[in-house]
Amino acid sequence: MGSTTGRTRTSRIPRAALALFVVAGPLLPAPATAAAVPTAARADDRERMLFRIRDERISESSGLAVSPTHKGIVYTHNDSGHGPQIYAIGPDGRTRATFTIGNAEARDWEAIAASTDRATGRGVLWIADIGDNLDGAWPDVSVYKVAEPRTMKDATLRATRYRFRYADGPRNAEGVMVDPRTGRLYVVSKEFSGGVYAAPAKLRTDRVNVLRRVGSAPLMATDAAYAPDGSSFVIRTYFSASVYRSPGKLIAHVTMPPLRQAESIAYTADGTALLTGSEGENSPVYRVPLPAAARPAPSPTRARTSSARPRAVKATSGAAAGDGGLGVPMSVLWVAVALGAIGIIGFVAYRTGR
Repeated sequence: MGSTTGRTRTSRIPRAALALFVVAGPLLPAPATAAAVPTAARADDRERMLFRIRDERISESSGLAVSPTHKGIVYTHNDSGHGPQIYAIGPDGRTRATFTIGNAEARDWEAIAASTDRATGRGVLWIADIGDNLDGAWPDVSVYKVAEPRTMKDATLRATRYRFRYADGPRNAEGVMVDPRTGRLYVVSKEFSGGVYAAPAKLRTDRVNVLRRVGSAPLMATDAAYAPDGSSFVIRTYFSASVYRSPGKLIAHVTMPPLRQAESIAYTADGTALLTGSEGENSPVYRVPLPAAARPAPSPTRARTSSARPRAVKATSGAAAGDGGLGVPMSVLWVAVALGAIGIIGFVAYRTGR
C-alpha cells in the first residue's frame, strides 16, 4: 500500500476500514468460474515465520522477490518516501547487500519481481514504480529492469526504464509479475474491481508501453507473483491469497497469517510454498505451504525416486466453506457485505480527506 510524495497526498487505509476488510474478506469471492475451489487448511505446522527483517532502514517493506541465482536471498524495498534502494536479505533476516538504482526515481515503489534471462541464465529484477493513490495523478508509471548483481556487495546499479499507461485509463496498482515461460510482464491493479494487465511482448524504451486488461483480480490486491515454472500465479490481498492457472481460472484460496499490513507475496524457489510479508519495522516474513492442487507437478524422475508421502491437505469446496451454517444464500450475503464495506470505507475516506 502506498504513501505518495509530490503530487499525491499520503493515502493509508484507516484502521477501522482495514479491520472491515479483514472481516469481510473471506466472504467476498475472487472473480473466477470454479464450481469447487480448494482452500488451504490452517494449522500450526502448516505455516511458519522464516525471519524478521532486521534492517532499521526497511520500515515499509512493500514487495518480495526470491533470488533466482543466490540461494537463500530475498529482495525487498521500501514504499514511497524512501530512496531508490533494494535490499538483499539473508535467511536470518539481516541485510547482505544494499543496491542503489542510480538512474531511477523512487516515486511510489510498490512491488518487485525476479526472473531469469533465458539467453544468459542471469537473474533479472523488475522494480515496479506503479503506485497511484489518486488513480490518475501520474501521466504514466514505470518499471525498472536490473540485471541481478553477481555478488552480494553494496553497489550502485543502472536500470532500463520502461514507461507504461493503461489502455482503459489510469489506476492504482501494487502487483507486478513476470511469466518465466514467456518473459511477459503483468501488472495487477489495486481496486474494488481490480484487473490483471498484460504488457506488450516486446517492451520499448523509446515510447510509452500500453497495458491491456486480460482478466479480473480480487478486491484490493496488494501484490502478485508467478510460480517458478510458470504453471500458476498468485495474487495477494489484505486478507488472503488466490492462486490461478491463468487469468480468471482459480485453483485455490490460501489462508494467510495475520499481518499488520499485508503487502507482499512471492513463491519459494521450488514453487511449493509462498512467502508473505508486511510493512512496519522489524516486520516478519512467513512461509505458507501451498495446497496440493496449486503445487507444481513433480517431474517423472522425482516421482520415481521419491518415497515420501505428501502431507494431506484439508480442502473444502468454495460453496461448502462459504455457506456452511449461515442459512443465507452466499450471493446475497457477499453483496450485502460488499455494499456495507464500500459505504463505510467511502465515509471514512471522506472524513479523513476533509
